[in-house]
Amino acid sequence: MNPRMSDELQEALERRAEEEGRSVHAMAIQAIERYPVGEADRATVRKPGAKHAVKYAAKHAVEYAAEHADLLRRLGE
Repeated sequence: MNPRMSDELQEALERRAEEEGRSVHAMAIQAIERYPVGEADRATVRKPGAKHAVKYAAKHAVEYAAEHADLLRRLGE
């Protein structure tokens, strides 16, 4: 398999591979291997139950902010 990519993408991949001391091939394989897992995670977040998780997180963020208002205010100064 020889994927075609833009020159810009190829250059970015080469730079990143060099920074990490890895081959372009290894970087591409890792990205391809991660794709199905990432897509499965995104699909889970999109499920209807995700709305409940967002409401839960928002509720606790508000409670945290209320409990630590003085600290948050001082950090903002």
